[in-house]
Amino acid sequence: MKRIKPDLGIKDSSRKAVAGLLAPTLADEYVLYTKTRNFHWNVTGGRFHDLHKFFESQYEAIDEAIDEIAERMRSLGESSPGSMAEFLAVARLKESAGKPLAADDMIGALLSDHESLVKSLRKDIDRCGDELKDVGTQDFLTGLLEQHEKQAWMLRSFLE
Repeated sequence: MKRIKPDLGIKDSSRKAVAGLLAPTLADEYVLYTKTRNFHWNVTGGRFHDLHKFFESQYEAIDEAIDEIAERMRSLGESSPGSMAEFLAVARLKESAGKPLAADDMIGALLSDHESLVKSLRKDIDRCGDELKDVGTQDFLTGLLEQHEKQAWMLRSFLE
């Protein structure tokens, strides 16, 4: 089957570089999804019901972002990573393995991850615009950044 190269007004090298910077973001989202799902399953204590539901809403939002990032990579004509091995090889976030954390530690871990993603996304947004001249991905990443800022705010509110 012949693969048709996209003609999107972006240099091929830039298009490939953009897909390359989306791969760690996709991997980070998958790690964060898994961690949030883990916490949803394993949260205990007096705030169980509220946190169980809250974590569910967070992992559902992350699941949507995962699909959108992978589809953005495909729209640029590149493949997206899709296995845990591929994700863990490029992810900047770390898994939460072992004994379940206390509820506040779960919240703190997720808050830290969302804030880390915000910082990484800011750098990627600048690179997409300044260096790679891909305003579509720049805009896409800005929306993703805003989602993570909101999730971080909600998590901070649980700890205040």
